[in-house]
Amino acid sequence: MQPAPESFRTNTPRVVCDGSSDVPGGGALGHPRIFLEIDEKGFTDCGYCDRRFVLIGGPADGDANAR
Repeated sequence: MQPAPESFRTNTPRVVCDGSSDVPGGGALGHPRIFLEIDEKGFTDCGYCDRRFVLIGGPADGDANAR
């Protein structure tokens, strides 16, 4: 399996992705805004842009697992 192109750590289990969060003004260069829910795995991937959102302190959080 190929790794996700970008990973973002978040402290909330519900996240929003529009594919262009780096671009001031938002969505013109991204994709439709979608809401994603992080489940018991501790992460979720965007179906449009493959960004991965990891719950801080969850089972998929590398920094939490290093402790």
